[in-house]
Amino acid sequence: MSEPVPPLQLDATRSAIVIMDLQQVLRHLTAQPHSVDEVVAAAGRLATAGRAAGATLFFVKIGREPDHLDSLRPDADRVRPFAKAPREAYAFLPGIGGPEPGDIVITKRQWGAFYGTDLELQLRRRSLDTMVLAGIATNYVIESTAREAFERGFRLVFVSDAMTGLAADEHHMALERIFPQIGRVAGVDTVVRLFEGR
Repeated sequence: MSEPVPPLQLDATRSAIVIMDLQQVLRHLTAQPHSVDEVVAAAGRLATAGRAAGATLFFVKIGREPDHLDSLRPDADRVRPFAKAPREAYAFLPGIGGPEPGDIVITKRQWGAFYGTDLELQLRRRSLDTMVLAGIATNYVIESTAREAFERGFRLVFVSDAMTGLAADEHHMALERIFPQIGRVAGVDTVVRLFEGR
């Protein structure tokens, strides 16, 4: 019999709100179960409440060089095609709450945000032990980053309605089967309330 799970608590001063891949290049993505606009709005609420409470904001973006030679080209059965896009396509979407001066911007070149970036260094040197995750896509970018964070000993909070998948079943699979084993799952209303001390 499993032990009861204590209520979720958040110390904003030890928390990193990590908002991932909310960029122009994904503006017209067909996302499920939440639309890109819904995720942007939820991320904006999260960023505003967290910043006011003293959390550190991290905005993670996919970035590629103009020649795209830094892009992964896997030998796989189902490779997702990618189209070359101008640099402006990688700009952050408006409404996500930043980045503002003092926020950290991380550029990655694969699904996960740890490999080849200074994400871990920035977290450790600021004594941040909790990552509050939001963005696109749930079972690619967020799950890849979360698995790496879990193995590095970070505490994880998944904001269920501030993320979305490319398909609803993929989103739900991560939220219901994977994330509860490595962290806490909560809606944006709950997380905002905790940051506001209510």
